[in-house]
Amino acid sequence: MAAPVAAALDAPLDVIAAKKMGAPGNDELALGAVTSTGEAWYNDRLITQLDVDDSYLERERRRAATVAAEKLQNYRGTDDLAETTDRRVILVDDGIATGATVRACLTQLRGTGAAAIVLAVPVASPSTADDLSEQVDTLVVVETPDRFGAVGEFYQNFEQVSDAEAKSFLHRP
Repeated sequence: MAAPVAAALDAPLDVIAAKKMGAPGNDELALGAVTSTGEAWYNDRLITQLDVDDSYLERERRRAATVAAEKLQNYRGTDDLAETTDRRVILVDDGIATGATVRACLTQLRGTGAAAIVLAVPVASPSTADDLSEQVDTLVVVETPDRFGAVGEFYQNFEQVSDAEAKSFLHRP
């Protein structure tokens, strides 16, 4: 998704790795998300609702950050993010349901000195798009359908991109 955007803009392509932090007994229910560098976003409402204790959150944050760091190392071969200071950064995702991972990525990007952050996605839930519009300089969303269940339902083919394919995009001249 991001490679064609970078190519069209003749811009560098990089990756941020984030992993959601799952709820006790339900890894798919995101209590938040964390990037490879440890920047995290927490769904405070859900954490309170489920009465999740701090020790669980910290263990889950460390676990998820480790997974994200390993993925980033695999993709990039380094922990260094492309230079973003005083630059406009376009964060591209395949779609946003709850926005947990993209929120963690935005937290990381805000700390890099980027001049502006643009978030670009083909599809997002309307409520999440509204919320995220206040957290970025520009939000580009192609569709915000009223009936939104999961990102994958808006694709004819929503197969995972293999690590090898993702790396091939990152290492093109």
